[in-house]
Amino acid sequence: MARQYSDNIAKPEPHVFGSARSFVIRRIGMADLSDALRLGWEDFKAVPSHAIILCVIYPVLGLVLFRMVLGYSVLPLLFPLAAGFTLIGPFAALGLYELSRRRERGEEAAAWHAIDVLRAPSFGAMLGLGTLLLTLFVVWIVAADAIYVATFGNAPAASIPDFAKRVLTTPEGWSLIIVGCGVGLLFAVVALCVSVVSFPLMLDRHASTIDGIQTSLRAVVANPVAMAAWGLIVAGLLVIGSLPFFVGLAVVVPVLGHATWHLYRKVVEPDLNPPHEQPHPPKGRRYAADFPASLFPWSRENEP
Repeated sequence: MARQYSDNIAKPEPHVFGSARSFVIRRIGMADLSDALRLGWEDFKAVPSHAIILCVIYPVLGLVLFRMVLGYSVLPLLFPLAAGFTLIGPFAALGLYELSRRRERGEEAAAWHAIDVLRAPSFGAMLGLGTLLLTLFVVWIVAADAIYVATFGNAPAASIPDFAKRVLTTPEGWSLIIVGCGVGLLFAVVALCVSVVSFPLMLDRHASTIDGIQTSLRAVVANPVAMAAWGLIVAGLLVIGSLPFFVGLAVVVPVLGHATWHLYRKVVEPDLNPPHEQPHPPKGRRYAADFPASLFPWSRENEP
């Protein structure tokens, strides 16, 4: 049975932008953020193996990144690269939004259903916003490198201890930390403002890229405190998940991905007349003993 939400009656947000005016914004509070995280955790518990498989690239990418940094003497970019991946995280979580959407509708939600997002009518719009976030990520890396060069010059760090000592025990190092974190915060705020509900909206309501961005901006304007708190929650959980060696992201990323879908549900008033979609009939509960065979459903077609 699909989950029912008991949110308060929506009050239309007076600020509208273009055709995005059809998406009504709710005002939310801290309790809604907590509930979104709780529902995200429930989704993760319902399909844990699938979520981990979808997000295993994150810890693997972290280890590869760590090795690349050591091998190519670009140690100063390790933190900017790791932090910068949060800018493209909303796009990387598209499959998780689809799984949460299916569970909400009472449909089967399994790993292979995540790729259904590729067939969404608005996938082109989602790809366009994903490209924008990727561009933002590249600009952030360039800016971080420029800040480091302006502070320490072009001389590379000899080793991790040498780099840590240089950054943590010198005035230049603390200047680097303050300026770098300040600039990084600006990039994070921009990414949050344009994407906090954009991708779920495009997936659910087939909105355009512009409508998705405008609706996200309206959501931030209507809920500045809650959205700032959400950004801090996301940043804090990603930091925790990055220790040690990014392995914790295999849990943190899917939980945040699912929670973002539920946050969208709380922020944007649902369509009162949604287009009819034929749901896929549920196929029953899957158990851990079925893994990894459950990832290949076609192998079970001939079973009685």
